[in-house]
Amino acid sequence: MRLPVLAMLVIGVASVNAPARAQTYSPDYPVCLHVYGPVTYYECRYTSLPQCAATASGRAAQCVVNPYFANPYPYEGVPPLRRHRRHHHSY
Repeated sequence: MRLPVLAMLVIGVASVNAPARAQTYSPDYPVCLHVYGPVTYYECRYTSLPQCAATASGRAAQCVVNPYFANPYPYEGVPPLRRHRRHHHSY
C-alpha cells in the first residue's frame, strides 16, 4: 500500500516541476515577426507582411505567416459559390 502511494506522489511532484511551454504563435494576427538574438521570440501582432517588414528592417528578424491564425472570414474578398438548382421535369 505504501509503495503505490509513494509512486503516485513522485509522479505528481515530477509533473508539477516540469517547465511549461508557452504558446509561440498568437491566433489573432496573420503575420508574425521572428526575432533572433540572445533571446529568440515571435511577435504576432501584424496584419500584413509589408507592415511586419517595416518593423523587421535593420534587425535580426524575419517575417513569417502565422500558421495558427484563426481567420473569422476565411474567404474575404472571394465571392461565395453560387449553387444553381436544376429543376428536373418528368414527362
